[in-house]
Amino acid sequence: MTKNVLVTISGLHYDDSVMMVQEENSNEANSIEVTTPATYYLKNGKHYIVYDEVVEGIPGTIKNRIKIDEGKLLDITKSGITNSHMVFETDKINVTPYQTPYGDLLLGTYTKGMDIQIEEERIELQVRYSLDINGDKAADCDIRILIEANE
Repeated sequence: MTKNVLVTISGLHYDDSVMMVQEENSNEANSIEVTTPATYYLKNGKHYIVYDEVVEGIPGTIKNRIKIDEGKLLDITKSGITNSHMVFETDKINVTPYQTPYGDLLLGTYTKGMDIQIEEERIELQVRYSLDINGDKAADCDIRILIEANE
């Protein structure tokens, strides 16, 4: 894979109200998708993707680092105007502090499933997990991360 890549992150969060909306009208779903340039490198058998994120209305940036340990785990570290270190491992619960400009939260993730496809010029991940915030269930989540060579 080339050093310059595009990373696309798309996600869907299901809570009870979203599920009710989807049952009534399957065309309505709360999803988010972001595509941004990033830097890719391979070190000690692990894949790294690094990119900056700008948050509208808040000065500063968030430095993001995605680490993929093939077939084992996904590790996402954010630093800057927010700080967190989320780890996704199938059938495991991981808890991390999430520091924001508005206050701190305690995030818990239970990874239900993770699929990682690694090819020459493309990496695709699909992660399904439950999200808890300060000990209360917030949502079931499905996130897709696509990394492609940017030529």
